[in-house]
Amino acid sequence: MARKTTASKTKTKKTVDKEPAKKKAAPAKTTKKPPLASKAKSKAKPAAKAAAKKVVAKKVVAKKVAAKKVTPKKVTKPVKSATTKANGKAKSKANTKAKAPAKTAAKKPSPATTKAASKSGVKVKPLTLMIATRKGAFYLRSDATRDSWKISKPEFLGHIVYHMVSDPRGSKVVVMGSKTGHLGPTVMRSTDNGATWTEATRPPAFTKHEWEEKGRAVENVFWIAPGHESEPGVWYAGTSPPGLFRSEDDGDTWHSVTGFNEHHMYGQWIASGGATPGGQMVHSIRIDPRDPNHMYLAISVGGVFESHDKGHDWHPLNKGCQSEWLPDPDVEYGHDPHCFIFHPLNPDRLYQQNHCGIYKMERSEGVWERIGDNMPKAVGDIGFPIVAHPEDPDCVWVFPMDGTTVWPRTSPEGKPCTYISRNGGKTWKKQSKGLPESDAYFTVKRQAMTCDHRKPLGLYFGTSGGEVWGSADEGESWQCLVRYLPEIYSVTVLED
Repeated sequence: MARKTTASKTKTKKTVDKEPAKKKAAPAKTTKKPPLASKAKSKAKPAAKAAAKKVVAKKVVAKKVAAKKVTPKKVTKPVKSATTKANGKAKSKANTKAKAPAKTAAKKPSPATTKAASKSGVKVKPLTLMIATRKGAFYLRSDATRDSWKISKPEFLGHIVYHMVSDPRGSKVVVMGSKTGHLGPTVMRSTDNGATWTEATRPPAFTKHEWEEKGRAVENVFWIAPGHESEPGVWYAGTSPPGLFRSEDDGDTWHSVTGFNEHHMYGQWIASGGATPGGQMVHSIRIDPRDPNHMYLAISVGGVFESHDKGHDWHPLNKGCQSEWLPDPDVEYGHDPHCFIFHPLNPDRLYQQNHCGIYKMERSEGVWERIGDNMPKAVGDIGFPIVAHPEDPDCVWVFPMDGTTVWPRTSPEGKPCTYISRNGGKTWKKQSKGLPESDAYFTVKRQAMTCDHRKPLGLYFGTSGGEVWGSADEGESWQCLVRYLPEIYSVTVLED
């Protein structure tokens, strides 16, 4: 056994001795072959062929070099990303790398709207419009590009839904003013963006006093408005007959704002101009974003009113407005504002679409200026809605309607269009591309026109004929998003 082991060791030694010899011989043969072959070829073939071979060899080398130059460019990003992860670099850098694919994905859709949003770093989400109609509520949902839209099944089919508003303060609360034939006027509320609903346990109701033979009764809850950002859970409601109500628990219980509903001038304010076809109501409730005590509201017919103490006292704000049906042109109240707004970035810039024209006010001056006089005379400046660009206090849109003779309240000559002013009402531009060119006798109500906050901005309006129209380029072109709905009372954007 010992001998075998020794022999084995010896054989192993010999093998080891032979292997280095082979290794030394191999490179010698490799290095010597080319010159021997070259000499053989040089003797057998002309020098020209050898030169040609060198040219071919150079081309092959050039291709390899070129390939080497191209290849790193293709793998630069993945390699770098993997290296960053492998090296365990700072978390912020890893997050930055993770965000990059999202931006690239946002640029893939062709529409300019999505490209603009991705460049600005804004995450593009699908958009939802809440549609309140004479026969229920609907959701109109888009894709991220706002090219494709889908209508939902109705909510509260058969109920009159006047207004639906989502909470811009970050909650998932949606509040709805509605009315049914057997339940009467009420408020419905949702805490999950409209997935489920409950009725307010205490809807808006006027306080009945002992001395009153017949107290006021709410006929409909016409307008819903969220409270100030510093007051989560606070909401306001405007009713017909004119009334103002406040909730502090996201619309579950409502209380009368006695400073308005029982103001010593209340009777004169609401009796000053006569009733409108839809009845008098409180609408356009606005809370100054700088001060929760500073409020506005409008009465149709009655005028615009202002409070500096959270509704405890009110005064008219109608100087400069015209009233064609009143004998006194300078009367303080009795006017008919159809829609009142202020600009969110400059709350001292006020606008209103009035029964008697389009107006603008600088609050420090306190006088309304009729900027509708600059509209084409054949079109006029009568309408219901007015919408401001959220980033430009000088930019507003209106939707004119026929206010001649008996007030048809339809698109002038059956040709619907929007008008835009980008200089505070000094000039106006017609926008009708994509809208019907004739025989379209519908109108748009005061809550039924709105905008989103995308770039470029999207505009939307619902018609008395049950159509919703949209523009993804600030009104330059329009498309019909859905047809055959009931008469539309309001269109609002669901705040995600």
